[in-house]
Amino acid sequence: MSDSVLLFGGFSVFVVVMLALDLTVFHRNAHTVRVREAVIWYGIWVGLAVLFNIGIYVWMGVDKGNEFLTAYVIELSLSVDNIFVFLIVFSSFGVPPEYRHRVLFLGILGAVVMRGLFIATGVALLENFSWLIFLFGGFLVFTGVKLAIRRDEEVQPDQNPVMKLAKRFLPVTSDFEGQKFFVRRAGKWLVTPLFMVLIGLETTDLIFAVDSVPAVLAISDDPFIIWSSNVFAILGLRALFFLVDGILPYFRYLNFGLSVILVFIGIKMITSEAYHMPTTISLGTVGLILTITILASYIAKRREDATLARKSENT
Repeated sequence: MSDSVLLFGGFSVFVVVMLALDLTVFHRNAHTVRVREAVIWYGIWVGLAVLFNIGIYVWMGVDKGNEFLTAYVIELSLSVDNIFVFLIVFSSFGVPPEYRHRVLFLGILGAVVMRGLFIATGVALLENFSWLIFLFGGFLVFTGVKLAIRRDEEVQPDQNPVMKLAKRFLPVTSDFEGQKFFVRRAGKWLVTPLFMVLIGLETTDLIFAVDSVPAVLAISDDPFIIWSSNVFAILGLRALFFLVDGILPYFRYLNFGLSVILVFIGIKMITSEAYHMPTTISLGTVGLILTITILASYIAKRREDATLARKSENT
């Protein structure tokens, strides 16, 4: 118990310190995050995750190290879907680029807390009701199939039930008030559109957590491995957001890859009582699926660019 407290406590302190440095030092002033800055920050978060993973290999063993790496890769992959919705939410509300980092920062902070609650609940349920693993597995298979066959549908943030409820009870200003979420007018407190955007981001992450947390529970039953892999993936989400807009065409088949991963993990959970799949096989399978998906997307984009170039030359 004391070791667990030290692990969770030390990791929590590390996360708080990094987030504090990010907000109060490196991003103290509101500004538009450029691609170069996003690349640097994403590299920092991934590098820290790699160093952390090496530490797990050294102090906790190969099995735990493989579990963290597999869970982290899965969470990184599933987080890309969040990015697509984040882009739509920001575009829908017309959030100025210089304000996006601050609202993403608070969104990520809320996501860390919610994921922690989800993970604690999921682990406790599986410990007391082991049959739920079949339910989680079936849900992941269903989600994977649904993801593969779904059509591109326009996401309408205003139709989010939580946001509709908030608008009914909260007075909202007509314009943004810088980076403020609340303003005082005529003796009354009002919320700004930026606060509504924050609600949209939090509810979006809550929806995606329903998929991602069960997926990681199929990889490890260690709460620390599950939570730390989730947190590292979430911490890199902001930098990934500012990167993804320019490379979306190179991920056109990602949904198919994610659907295969979810179905694979779901089947792994369902068959776990009969066959315990080694983590190395899980990691290799997930890595192979992602590699094929990204490579296929890249080849398709290159062919499309070549076709457009030939058409341009002919005209």
